[in-house]
Amino acid sequence: MNSALEKLSGPGKSLRSEPPDAKEFTGLKRSGHARLVDAAKTDNSLESRFDLAYNAAHSFCLAALRWHGYRPANRYIAFQALPHTLGLGPEVWRVLAKCHELRNLGEYEGDLNIDERIVSDLVNACRKVAMALDTLKPPAGPK
Repeated sequence: MNSALEKLSGPGKSLRSEPPDAKEFTGLKRSGHARLVDAAKTDNSLESRFDLAYNAAHSFCLAALRWHGYRPANRYIAFQALPHTLGLGPEVWRVLAKCHELRNLGEYEGDLNIDERIVSDLVNACRKVAMALDTLKPPAGPK
């Protein structure tokens, strides 16, 4: 078990322990890849590309947490846990964290202030997460 993730797990904490599920893992990866492909299509609106890339990244990060046997209490922790789930550094998770803030402003306050640069950075960060995740085989069952 990953001690950093264990420390975040328990009653009232950001993660809860839950056995990995191969079907869920595979479905999250499939969903993430489909969205990532569509996010890269410049014919789609900037807002759609942002939404697709953000949700692809979340699917990949959630799949990584589930592979390790954890379920997050909120979306943000899935991004923050990347150093512990996939070994990715701040150059990736900080982009995802920034996009999470932007997503929340758009969802809850109607202020989705994005541009081509942030969407490009998000798609690139998402690709890095996908490449790291693709090295993991579906879990065989409870770890």
